[in-house]
Amino acid sequence: MRQTFAEIDLSAIRHNASAFRDLIAPSELCAVVKADGYGHGDVPVANAALDAGATRLAVALVEEGIRLREAGVDVPILILSEPDLSSATDIAQFDLTPTVYSVRAIEGLDSVGTDINVHLKIDTGMHRVGASPQIVHDLAEAVADSKRIKAEGVFTHFPVADEDPRFTNQQIDEFESIIAGLDIPLVHMANTAGAVLFPDARRDFCRVGLGLYGLHPCDETRDVFDLRPAMKILSHVSHVQQLEVGARPSYGRIKALERDSTVVTVPIGYADGYSRRLTRYGSVLIGGQRFPLAGAVTMDQIVVDVGDADVEIGDEVVLMGSQGGAEISADELAETLETITHEIVCKIGARVPRRYVG
Repeated sequence: MRQTFAEIDLSAIRHNASAFRDLIAPSELCAVVKADGYGHGDVPVANAALDAGATRLAVALVEEGIRLREAGVDVPILILSEPDLSSATDIAQFDLTPTVYSVRAIEGLDSVGTDINVHLKIDTGMHRVGASPQIVHDLAEAVADSKRIKAEGVFTHFPVADEDPRFTNQQIDEFESIIAGLDIPLVHMANTAGAVLFPDARRDFCRVGLGLYGLHPCDETRDVFDLRPAMKILSHVSHVQQLEVGARPSYGRIKALERDSTVVTVPIGYADGYSRRLTRYGSVLIGGQRFPLAGAVTMDQIVVDVGDADVEIGDEVVLMGSQGGAEISADELAETLETITHEIVCKIGARVPRRYVG
């Protein structure tokens, strides 16, 4: 019913997945659909990516993996961090593949009494989670000693593949050295930037998240191929009023109109993920033209100064995406807010309906 929504183009997801599949072949494509598919919807995105050639999925939480299983997804699903052992039974029941980087986790999973495949994660410089190089062989021995646990994969993660090739190449070399003595079937390291910019990192499969949604991690990846953004944020004009020069719309009365203007209200706000920090520099598209915000972003609504443009109740408003040749990209919003595109799409709230096209 709500006339504010996120339009998700599944044909763009398929296009992006196909582009990565062709680029990294013969490596497989692992589609990262954590955080509800980066805000795009995990189940529809997963199915679209699998249709386009992805062979496995990755998520952050056991609950995310269960959601995919309950939706009928039957490909391998990797949990990217070591899960709490209270979820061990669920991991076995729903045939999920946990990441491990401690002997404690291996022993806890083994106690369930069901065969479970795991992937060992090695910290080569991200310093967030993962086993230090010094204990990797202890983990391998713990797996070998267990009755039910099999080390199916081993991996690491790149913190700066989008900006520091020297450090990333050091990680690749260190990782290769560490795993040289391990007999583990699947090896993987590349995220989106790693898959595009470091062919030596592709190995058995690549974990592609950001690029799957049509977003580039850096300018260098744009030179390799075109991706199609899959998310567009739309709303509609809900109120129109004529205000005189000097009027100060919205909370705080922080902006004075520089001329007599038409000011329109749009039903989206910071509770929907449209940041209050866009108050001074944000803009929207109406009728293919760009118009600035007229005052503070509020919880449920924004006000827009459309000057003397002919705008009516019900007119479409684009807050992210293209309209009539103009565009407000996730990159632009990220730059304005001094953040990354990941956060822009992930912050679009659950009360904004997703509508699927393509």
